[in-house]
Amino acid sequence: MRAALYHRGWLKSSKLNARVISVGNLTAGGTGKTPLVEYVARTVAATGKRVCILTRGYGREQPGRQIVVSDGAEILATEKEAGDEPLLLAQKLKGHAAVISDADRLAAGQWAIANLKSEVFVLDDGFQHLQLARDLNLVTVDASDPWGGGSGLLREPIQGLQRADCIVLTRTDQAGDVETLTREIKAVNAGALLLGSRMRTAGFVRLGTGEMTKEIAGAAAAAFSAIGNHDSFVRQLKAEGVEAVSVVRFRDHHRYAQSDIDEVVSKAERAGAKCLVTTAKDAVKLTSLAVSMPCYVLDIEIEIAQEDRLVKLLHAAIEVDSTL
Repeated sequence: MRAALYHRGWLKSSKLNARVISVGNLTAGGTGKTPLVEYVARTVAATGKRVCILTRGYGREQPGRQIVVSDGAEILATEKEAGDEPLLLAQKLKGHAAVISDADRLAAGQWAIANLKSEVFVLDDGFQHLQLARDLNLVTVDASDPWGGGSGLLREPIQGLQRADCIVLTRTDQAGDVETLTREIKAVNAGALLLGSRMRTAGFVRLGTGEMTKEIAGAAAAAFSAIGNHDSFVRQLKAEGVEAVSVVRFRDHHRYAQSDIDEVVSKAERAGAKCLVTTAKDAVKLTSLAVSMPCYVLDIEIEIAQEDRLVKLLHAAIEVDSTL
């Protein structure tokens, strides 16, 4: 009903004096949205534009406060202040984009224009945030679990995809019938650019040292995570030759206590694991905890089919020559 009110003009969206690109989804479960946010921010920053990511910062301690997670050059907040995904984005995009956690994206954007000279905003999880007008609407759909049957619930009906300018199917390599899903999406929105993608493993980072290794295959590993789609994480590990002998799942955005990690280690040892493996989103919450077993972080990047078409769309949205 709220979307219909905006569509009919009875509720008005507010505009920022800058270009706005939204990245969101339809489901409450993890769809691979964060890697796409990172990709969009890097692509836009490469044109020379000043980029700022606006995010609510789910799970942070004081959700009513505006927190400048990063000014683009330095990390200025902790995970508890910022939220796990905003801090991860700030770390990944240091030197490329600022990050602000604030439920009021309009106020945050106005502050960033005045204080950071931001020129392009990327709305993280912005598809349902209709208060703020955008120049481009990107939506991720997890091809391995498109409508949240295994990992979450729909936030709005599938017909909401009619608002999308571009739909990115994620984890197509883990999906069964992509052709049927493609037809289903095109029946709702035939005009949107529809692209496939997969998550590519960049490597494994040793927690605590930052040492990167390309593989930990062959070592008995215990997997644990607090993400929206845990199964995709386990499948990604398996694709890299890592068979998890122990698996522990926490709810999405769970903030770890020392007792949680101790239990993960205990289960890992009983299963004969020689190391732990987790996600980058989880790793930002482990820095103050003692992990008594070698722990590796799966570092992933999004790989987009027909990437040039998305780059052209992004350049058009920010009015930059696509030949750059």
